[in-house]
Amino acid sequence: MKSLISIMDLDERDINALMDTADDIVARPGAYAHKMAGKKLASLFFEPSTRTRLSFEAAMYELGGNVIGFSEAQSSSAAKGESVADTVKTVSCYADIIAMRHPKEGAPLVASQSATVPVINAGDGGHNHPTQTLADLFTIRREKGRVSGLTVGVCGDLKFGRTVHSLLEALSRYEGNRFVMVSPEELKVPSYVKQHLKNNHVPYTQTTDLSQALPELDVLYMTRVQKERFFNEADYIRLKDSYVLTPQKLEGAKGDLIIMHPLPRVNEISVAIDQDPRACYFKQVLNGKYMRMALILMMLEGEK
Repeated sequence: MKSLISIMDLDERDINALMDTADDIVARPGAYAHKMAGKKLASLFFEPSTRTRLSFEAAMYELGGNVIGFSEAQSSSAAKGESVADTVKTVSCYADIIAMRHPKEGAPLVASQSATVPVINAGDGGHNHPTQTLADLFTIRREKGRVSGLTVGVCGDLKFGRTVHSLLEALSRYEGNRFVMVSPEELKVPSYVKQHLKNNHVPYTQTTDLSQALPELDVLYMTRVQKERFFNEADYIRLKDSYVLTPQKLEGAKGDLIIMHPLPRVNEISVAIDQDPRACYFKQVLNGKYMRMALILMMLEGEK
């Protein structure tokens, strides 16, 4: 595989193979400890990140490889006006694979067209975040035993939430899934995502009422209202507390519901829920490392 820009660059077979590899990494970590010896990951993060950046770096280190890169645009030549294309052409001389996050939609695609090594999109604006989706799918499979035949609720900022867009597209490939989209009117899922679901005959409903939707859900995927995606601070302040999940709201939910969140959390999930066995958001973090390990292996080992 040359690069991974969108979750749609992977077919169902690829995703299942990655999850199988990640399961094997969990079971036999020692067998993978030197797989990437002598290889380097360039971690190019043009906007802040905790989980994604550190999990890519941890993934490469745990495979026996090394990491170079930067954690903000100001510490790179982008601060001097260097283009993304020139940056990745340069970095391709030093690294075997690039993980890149950028605030501008499409920047990783541009990078992939200029780089001479594989590029992994680690998040581009409101568009795509394919490796978060891989972590999400792996979490669902480990917790529910399957990624099909599920009623999945997505809640919060569905307009700008790139993790939601990628997850809906990925889960729509598996049979029997249906979606319940919970959001304020102003933050509803974009029309292109809904069109994708319609084209694939995937059933979905939209609502503004989380409490009403909860009892039917097998998976609840919460998201924060992202301040950095708003042009108007007044709109952010008005909408940021639209949906807050509390133990009281969960009283009518299924006992085997799983609660997910791409993090960072602000206040949309009460910390009291952290002790609930249905809370899986920190498991997602760990699963993200395993799936990024599997992805690096797939991209650098190729058909092997």
